[in-house]
Amino acid sequence: MPQQRPGNASNRARVVDIATAAGVSTATVDRVLNGRAGVRAATLQKVMKAAAALDYLPETDLYRAMLPPPMELVFLLPPRSNRYMQMLGDYIGFAEDHLAPFNVRCKCHHIEGFNPRVLAQRLLHHGRQADGVAFMALEHPLVREAVSQLVQEGVHVVTLISDLSNSERAAYVGMDNRAAGRTAGYLLARFLGRDVTHPRAGRKPGKIAMIAGSLSYRGHEEREMGFLHALEELCPQVQVVGLREGHDDADTNYKQARTLLEQYPDLAGMYNIGGASDGVGRALKQCGREHQVVFIGHGLTPDTRGLLIDGTLDAVLTQHPQNMIMNCVRIFSNLRERKDAQVGVEAVRISVILRENLP
Repeated sequence: MPQQRPGNASNRARVVDIATAAGVSTATVDRVLNGRAGVRAATLQKVMKAAAALDYLPETDLYRAMLPPPMELVFLLPPRSNRYMQMLGDYIGFAEDHLAPFNVRCKCHHIEGFNPRVLAQRLLHHGRQADGVAFMALEHPLVREAVSQLVQEGVHVVTLISDLSNSERAAYVGMDNRAAGRTAGYLLARFLGRDVTHPRAGRKPGKIAMIAGSLSYRGHEEREMGFLHALEELCPQVQVVGLREGHDDADTNYKQARTLLEQYPDLAGMYNIGGASDGVGRALKQCGREHQVVFIGHGLTPDTRGLLIDGTLDAVLTQHPQNMIMNCVRIFSNLRERKDAQVGVEAVRISVILRENLP
């Protein structure tokens, strides 16, 4: 039992006094004051208010005791080799003070992001130990079923960066990926010149290549679709020579980009749909093509910042990590309070970063 406040014993409030004032049993008072489960929220408030009125607890202790236990949240992100995902995870680690008003505790786990069976297993394992889980979704029945199981067990699920179709997730946090792809196509077309028969800056019209993390990500598939539609509208003469998958790994992206550059000497542009643009940049530099091929990528990181400064990368589309995490936490907080998930949550904006407007 909590110790009673020092003072004259005849004036000291007792558990029975609190029970009488709150209109409950002494057993209920004992459960409330010792933080035990099984007491309704309305009853808890009555008991705590009675305890405060009788000067049994200081007011600060009253408010602290009336708070529900912190909401346990888990973020499941692809491996730290993806620098943008590393930044997201790092922000979760040092944002405790910013998240304190939401009464949550956040953990981040970097897991295998391209194997749907592993992702589904990790979802169930970590999700069942939490009140809410946010993750970058793979479009696959195993992942969809894992989300369904967690929701049925009362765990809130939010998709992050890439959504999951026909699922029971509560919300999606991330940019409009189709719009992002169209923006990338627009930028590349403008850099080349809409009329590719009159190229700008000495660049010759030629072929365009794409590298994705994985088309199992719905977000990457949507970016590809938007990119191709924008190019078809703006410069239909340009030939798109296909799409390679690099699994957001710098070494794999380097090999894919190097192969494309050797196979297509007239390659005029490249769009990296996913992460690890530093691998593509390395291939461009080694081939001496860093100022000849228009290069558009995603995610502002120290690596892509350096590529923008030296002119290897022409533009980066990004979404700010802190906004992403704060939106997730706001959504989980809304769900805990039985509000609409999107109350007070701003849409994620696509930021276009060039060398001249680097933050």
